[in-house]
Parts: sequence; structure tokens; C-alpha cells
Amino acid sequence: MKLEDALFNWLQIKLVADARQDDQAALDTLVFFEQILTEDHGLSSFAVTKIDDTMIHLKYEKDGRSKLQLYPRELGEQLLTDIESNPKYN
Repeated sequence: MKLEDALFNWLQIKLVADARQDDQAALDTLVFFEQILTEDHGLSSFAVTKIDDTMIHLKYEKDGRSKLQLYPRELGEQLLTDIESNPKYN
């Protein structure tokens, strides 16, 4: 899995896990993507640092260098929106 894909997947499931703290599947999936980011891609840290009206700011560190990745807020929150709009999961 490419780094960009792993970061985006982690972001989406992070937002779900934060919003649904009793959702064990979301928490397990979050751990899975954290392992991919640390073990496969060598990231030493990664976190959502800011969410504004249009963008989600994700800061990560790789090889001692800090980087910032921006995602459109609507895309980042799409998984959570889909889960919340499906009565099966609520």
C-alpha cells in the first residue's frame, strides 16, 4: 500500500474511531493502519493537527523530517458520514 493511501485510510478510520469510541472494529482498524504507517512506511509520528471549514491537516514525521498533508474535509469525513447515515450501524 502506498504511503498516501495508508495516510488517507488512517485519517478516515481515525475520525470514525474518535467519533465512535465504543466501536471496537473501528479501534482495531485504527491500530492496523497505525502499524502500516510505522512498520511499512517508517513514520515516527502522525496526527491530525487541525480541522478547519474545508481542510484536514495531517502532520507526520518520516526520516526525521516533518511533513504536512492536507485533505479536503468532506473526503476525510466521508467514511464517518456513510457509517452514521446507515441505520444498520447506529
